[in-house]
Amino acid sequence: MALALGRPLRVAVATLTALLTLWGAAAIWIDGPVRRPLAGLLVAAFLAAVALPLARVRPAFHACLWALVPCVAVGCWWSSIPPRNDRDWQPDVARTPTAVREGSVVTLRDVRNFDYRAETDFKERWDVRRYDLEHVAGLDLFVSFWGPTLYAHTILSFDFEDAAPLAVSIETRKEKGESYSALRGFFRQFELVYVLADERDVVRLRTSFRGERVFLYRLDTSRAGARALLEQYLSEANALASQPVWYNAFTENCTTAIWRNVRVLSPDNPFDWRLLANGYVDRMLYERGRIDTSLPFAELRERSDITERAKACGSREDFSRCIREGLPTPATRR
Repeated sequence: MALALGRPLRVAVATLTALLTLWGAAAIWIDGPVRRPLAGLLVAAFLAAVALPLARVRPAFHACLWALVPCVAVGCWWSSIPPRNDRDWQPDVARTPTAVREGSVVTLRDVRNFDYRAETDFKERWDVRRYDLEHVAGLDLFVSFWGPTLYAHTILSFDFEDAAPLAVSIETRKEKGESYSALRGFFRQFELVYVLADERDVVRLRTSFRGERVFLYRLDTSRAGARALLEQYLSEANALASQPVWYNAFTENCTTAIWRNVRVLSPDNPFDWRLLANGYVDRMLYERGRIDTSLPFAELRERSDITERAKACGSREDFSRCIREGLPTPATRR
């Protein structure tokens, strides 16, 4: 019995050692020195420090335990790399929005409302907007696909009775000359930013200039729930303005951050694997009854594709109303 229990443990430790070794080498190469020769030298030293106990220590189980020591050392170094707010940012994420509240009225500074001529050619406009939280009317979700259908970018949008919707897009904060990389997104390469924006900015950018396919789902959320989530988001935005946080493609991305904020308000909200493979998040919401279920899912999804409509509505001042015309809506919001 002891042997049966010991062997799985040895296999688990050996597997963990191999995975941490791969991760440690990648962390040093990606997040280590910019000079590639020095980074390569440090990677080689790390691999040697892992290999030495594996070659000299017996039994193999003890060798794996000793090999974990340099992995832990790299992990301690990596976790100490601080995020920053003072880099030379790309114009679209150059500002971190903030909110000031007086009673039920919030004043938002640096709401992005760019006028795009092309993806990288635009007229910058940063708005100051005031919203009365008493007039929050509902919540909608944009799901935008740029290529693979397993993953998508998600944007929450807060609807108001007396004002234009407020879109919140949780993104990587890229520096000038930097582009997003899925691999680098797992390491400490990008800070996190909450982009508060006009829908005509963040949606039209994706449909008309990036060639993405965008779906819009109206969520079955109470006004009180939508308001509480908006307040949570604005609190997060204020916190990021003073204390930056790292983006992570696995643990802290556009969709897991939504779930984390929702969990603050509703701790019983269960985790689902589709929060990571967020190209299927609409199916998850349908199964939970959080979007319109009066139609079969395939038909709902087809009718929720606003890509061409957003292109056609792009020049209209009533862009947000235009893209919602005929959109399937939960009975509680009709």
